[in-house]
Amino acid sequence: MYQTKDILLSPDQHQDGYTVINIGPQHPSTHGVLNLVVTLDGEIIKDVQPNLGFIHRSIEKMSESLSYRQFIYVTSRMDYLSSHINNHACCLCVEQGLEIEIPKRGQYIRMIMDELTRVSSHLLWWGAQSMDLGAFTPYFYAFRERDMITDIFEKNCGARLTMNYMVPGGVMWDVQSDFMDDIKKFIKQYQSRVHEYHDLVTYNFIFQKRMQHIGIISKEDAISFGCSGPVARGSNFRCDIRKSYPYELYSSLDFNESLETSGDCFSRYLVRIKEIDESIKIIEALMADFPEGDFQAKTKAVLKLPKGEFYQKVETARGEFGVYIVSDGGATPYRIKYRSPGLSNLSILNKISQGAKIGDLIAILGTLDLVIPDIDR
Repeated sequence: MYQTKDILLSPDQHQDGYTVINIGPQHPSTHGVLNLVVTLDGEIIKDVQPNLGFIHRSIEKMSESLSYRQFIYVTSRMDYLSSHINNHACCLCVEQGLEIEIPKRGQYIRMIMDELTRVSSHLLWWGAQSMDLGAFTPYFYAFRERDMITDIFEKNCGARLTMNYMVPGGVMWDVQSDFMDDIKKFIKQYQSRVHEYHDLVTYNFIFQKRMQHIGIISKEDAISFGCSGPVARGSNFRCDIRKSYPYELYSSLDFNESLETSGDCFSRYLVRIKEIDESIKIIEALMADFPEGDFQAKTKAVLKLPKGEFYQKVETARGEFGVYIVSDGGATPYRIKYRSPGLSNLSILNKISQGAKIGDLIAILGTLDLVIPDIDR
């Protein structure tokens, strides 16, 4: 964690007229416990230094003391808006080491849950981003549809946020008999209401002016800073893990990688809106071919990975999430490292904010879609 003494102004910043202010860690528009030390020349941003570590919980070290079944669910508390997908990555990494074959029904359930998670996360982001820029109504519109997804999670997983549903070999239990009907109701409602999203926000002149030509990330910078997810795809960088390194059954599905070319805040907005439609397309394809059979492979009560190193990456709602396990052959990991998308995406904030106005900073920060526990870990 940075200390105040570590965030020193360069000599040219000690001129009269420069102001250093703190945004956060309590400010609601920082989307979590994040402190930004911002240097201003009037209202023009000269420098932004993130100050991290306020909710560091040593999740990676905790994972090394838990079994190969238990450590999976710690990752629900990192990017809690992608908890299903985080858990999925951990399961895939363990299954890679144990060479477990997943039943088709288990794979289908996992992928449907992943895509519902992606839609749910993007809906929350859409409402929060709109509210950050002064529009309160869209937040309620977003939760009107999002609550239908969290109802599905609660009915089938027992929780609405940190579901802990994925297990090595499949899923913890089968879905409810009305699982498909509930999803169809959600899709029907969303598609009948999405025009309201566009009328209220997408086509809103004020919203466009607050987002267009602001916080521009070039394709080269997106690659250089290690950005991923919608942040990078808004700069026309193809990085969707489901396409480039497909896992489960993604290679057999027909869906588009959502891309925009401008690299500004509005491009990152459009990518997420497009991704909701693509996720719904994936869900409908999976539902049309939903198989019968087992939802979980038979596994031993105590799992022990063979000695070696194992890595698995997946596409979360925020980008590339990787799980790296070093096993010494025991019942707990010898070492674990998580590659979370938030830290790399945050690292570009200073570069794309310099020269912008202080009023633009929240718009820029919001389009990075940060979940702070995913960064602090």
